[in-house]
Amino acid sequence: MNTELQLFERKLSLYRFPKQAQETLQAWDAGDEYLINHVEKMALPTESRILILNDNFGALSCWFSENHQVTMMSDSYLSHKGTLKNLQRNQCSKIEFLQATDSVPQDTDIVLFKLPKNNRMLSWQLFQLRTQLRSDIPIIAVNKAKEIHTSTLTLFEKYLGETTTSLSWKKHRLVFAKADSSLTSSVDPIHQWNVDGEAIQLKNLPNVYSGDSLDLGARFMLEHIPQDPELRHIIDLGCGNGVLSIKAGQLNPQARITSVDESFMAVESAKQNLADNLGEDRQVQCIANNCLDGFKENSTYLVLCNPPFHQGLAITDHIAWQMFCDAKRVLNTGGQLIVIGNRHLSYDVKLARLFGKNNVKVLATNKKFVILQATK
Repeated sequence: MNTELQLFERKLSLYRFPKQAQETLQAWDAGDEYLINHVEKMALPTESRILILNDNFGALSCWFSENHQVTMMSDSYLSHKGTLKNLQRNQCSKIEFLQATDSVPQDTDIVLFKLPKNNRMLSWQLFQLRTQLRSDIPIIAVNKAKEIHTSTLTLFEKYLGETTTSLSWKKHRLVFAKADSSLTSSVDPIHQWNVDGEAIQLKNLPNVYSGDSLDLGARFMLEHIPQDPELRHIIDLGCGNGVLSIKAGQLNPQARITSVDESFMAVESAKQNLADNLGEDRQVQCIANNCLDGFKENSTYLVLCNPPFHQGLAITDHIAWQMFCDAKRVLNTGGQLIVIGNRHLSYDVKLARLFGKNNVKVLATNKKFVILQATK
């Protein structure tokens, strides 16, 4: 696995975050290289103010911080931490970090844009650029060519204006635009809906997973959250919009709830949804974090977990494994981790390695999902 990005007789040492002992995935992709090559040929004036949207682990931020003033805006806690680590590793100049819910800096000279996975987030970010930047600011986006659909370019033209694309290079394509459209429609960052069959109403910011309806895994999990008057603390790990936290809180009014996710928008959505559905006076904490970093050992009774099996566009199981390891560490003896996953992911094997085969059992299963309980 390559950790050295080399371009224009310059080298950067880059790692994903959290750093794995046997990492198999690069911390940058051909899209980063394409953007760097293109912008370097533009010969920007030194100290240009560059806004970088959705930098994965800081390849772009590290590269352009050498000669320019960089602001990195992302919804990912892991991207923020990974970028900071890579800046330090390469002794780069300091940059400014913003969350995706922050305002776009109006003194920006150019925008470099790694396109997000979902169109709600793309629409929100394009709307921000159109309403908060001057119309002459160049915006250069990149993604895999197969991910730049007609609908993608339609959104660019709707919210920004005239849009063109580059030739494909290493299966990636650049998108060029300026924020000069005569904008007539706005984007509401909050999508609100009721959960069928539950006394739960959800509000979702643009980058929250399954932000338009309840995903099938979460719906199945709702039916199998335990109710126990002895529960004092429940952690929802990978909380998304907080729907599992809400259900757990409704079933266990005596319990403190801690909701954890690496998406800042997910954490903000969960915080609002917990307040709306459980009341402002409930003991609730919502945290953006790398799994359960910093949580005390033997400090909780129940961890609920609906793990992701991807990081960005990369398919990987290391996040689920870290979640399981962290859950075991923070659980009291006798405490339980309840996990849902697609049947083919074989989480039962991983949990048996960690908790012991006799301490793992199947709570429920259907054609697509299995819910497992691991006891410490």
